[in-house]
Amino acid sequence: MSNTRPVGRARSATKPASVQKPAPAQKPAPTQKQAPTQPVPTQKAAPARKATPAQKAAPAQNPAPAQSRADAGATGGVQSVDRAISVLEILARRGEARVTEVAAEISVHKSTAFRLLGALEDRGLVEQDSDRGKYRLGFGIVRLAGAVAARMDLTREARPVCERLAQDSGETVNLAVAQSHYAVNVDQVPGAFAIAAQNWVGRLTPLHATSSGKILLAHLDAARRAELLDAAGLERFTKHTISSAAKLEKQLAAACERGYATTIEEYEQGLNAIAAPVRSHRGDVVAAVSVSGPAYRLTPASMEEFAPTLVDGAREISHRLGYLG
Repeated sequence: MSNTRPVGRARSATKPASVQKPAPAQKPAPTQKQAPTQPVPTQKAAPARKATPAQKAAPAQNPAPAQSRADAGATGGVQSVDRAISVLEILARRGEARVTEVAAEISVHKSTAFRLLGALEDRGLVEQDSDRGKYRLGFGIVRLAGAVAARMDLTREARPVCERLAQDSGETVNLAVAQSHYAVNVDQVPGAFAIAAQNWVGRLTPLHATSSGKILLAHLDAARRAELLDAAGLERFTKHTISSAAKLEKQLAAACERGYATTIEEYEQGLNAIAAPVRSHRGDVVAAVSVSGPAYRLTPASMEEFAPTLVDGAREISHRLGYLG
């Protein structure tokens, strides 16, 4: 235990004899040799701080440049994400592509495209054909798509588009799916003109006499279509109902070719309708979106004029369901 001089002076105040004749045990010389080990190193260490890397780097710690670097890093990160998504879209569209082809499409150097593909490959989102050196989408995409598709709700995804179509046309918009040998409406949005529109939700309608039904029939293979029509028959509902199988087949072929189907007072007298196909992420037609209204307002000419808007709307719903076509 080392004693400082102040403590020694305190003891000399209590014991005067020790001041005149220091005791051998109080050896002041060792105490003086130990004293420099306490305060002196601390005082000498202070100037050394100027030479530390942290002190030398201090002048560069300007808040403005640091913020600029952060902004630049964020911008670069967003750009990388954007490019990676573009790569996935390219492979989805082309099926497969080489590094040079990907680089050309997104306007980057080959090395940048190679790094992007490598990062995506590490996550299983793309894979490379070792023989041909081409990249294609990997099974990681299927895993992600499956997780999303499992939660997809057709009516929820279609609703915003149906509302817009109803606003644009002023008529009633319905979303229908196939159920056995019928079409069943699963959602409906009335337009501004359809103040007293009939509620078709949940109602089974014939495939051959409705525009939605024709769309659903048109995109089935011939064997399945024949099976459904045999089960349902070609019942006549009005004088305009198509009851000839040959004539119906001709209309279905035309619907596939032009992208939409129409009915002219075929199910109800005075009611016309036009429908377009909605596809799933696999490309299958899973629903039909239609616009219906009174024949005096929704004429064949007005339906033909509105057809491109309806087809675009159906395509948008399909894209919301994951369809890439």
